[in-house]
Parts: sequence; structure tokens; C-alpha cells
Amino acid sequence: IYISSYITRYMGYKTKVQLIERKKSKQWYINFPYQVAEVMEFKKGEDCEWTLIDKKSLKLKRVKK
Repeated sequence: IYISSYITRYMGYKTKVQLIERKKSKQWYINFPYQVAEVMEFKKGEDCEWTLIDKKSLKLKRVKK
């Protein structure tokens, strides 16, 4: 799939932060749309790592196995 760097750099998708509360734990989820996963060529079960940049920014990067 060819997508110009302009489109991939400036496209944006809104998403909701979800919270699942259990008796002994809380888990937060952030999903992103299929289109983003497709452009990034993610595979099911792929390992990634979140890095906190500041209170408004996160960075997601692939982790090599």
C-alpha cells in the first residue's frame, strides 16, 4: 500500500480510553483503528512498548523479539 508521507504524517483518528475495573485490578485500554494498523503493517500478537513523552504524548514502538 502506497500512502504519501503527507497523509501518514497528518492523518488523525480519535479514540476513547477504556477502563476495565475488576475486584483486584484495573486495566486501561487504548485502541486504534484498523486503517492505522494496516498502514503500520501490524501483525496479531506483535509486541510493542509505550513510552511516556509528557502528560499529553505517548510514543508506541515495536519491540524486536
